Amino acid sequence: MDKPGLTTDTTGLTYCTWRTSAPEYPHYHDHEWGVPVADDIQLYEKICLEGFQAGMAWITILRKREQFRAAFEGFDFRRVAQYGEADIERLMNDPGIVRNRAKIVSTLNNARRACELVDETGSLARWLWAFEPSDEERPVQVDLAYWTGNPTSAASVRLSKALKKRGWTYVGPTTMYALMQAMGMVNDHLEGCACRPRIDELRRHFKRP
Repeated sequence: MDKPGLTTDTTGLTYCTWRTSAPEYPHYHDHEWGVPVADDIQLYEKICLEGFQAGMAWITILRKREQFRAAFEGFDFRRVAQYGEADIERLMNDPGIVRNRAKIVSTLNNARRACELVDETGSLARWLWAFEPSDEERPVQVDLAYWTGNPTSAASVRLSKALKKRGWTYVGPTTMYALMQAMGMVNDHLEGCACRPRIDELRRHFKRP
């Protein structure tokens, strides 16, 4: 019998159960979620999409991700930082994305904050990865919490406070914990998931920025 939160597929491999809940999830679960990322534009994209996800199901954002990328010019934050009111109206009229004015304005604001941070420190990735939690402060594995609860951690609270102090928005502790999961700063594939050992290996060999 499968452990809670795990499901065995027809090949005999066991994965996190949420992997089977939508057609788009197997690829995301197997090849993206938990894989360490050090590219500044990819990290800005993840911050923005996690912000758009607030109050919504992640599958909604994942299904619209390509439209988001087209609307925000590949999430090149130096380009997005130049957007003005006309761009906000354009985005509010784009049916391919989530048309929430506050979240769109936040994306523009955070692009400007990203430019400031990179100009000051040289790398968004280096700055973010400095908040990677130690093994001692990692929470006990969050059974299903990614999908049924609102997980946070001491590190996500610190990261949230630091970003808010710099003027970033839609970066609460829960959103930042989701970012940490998505960017590979933590490995929350459940014990027994076939992907967990591979992600652990990728994290071991990942060169921190």
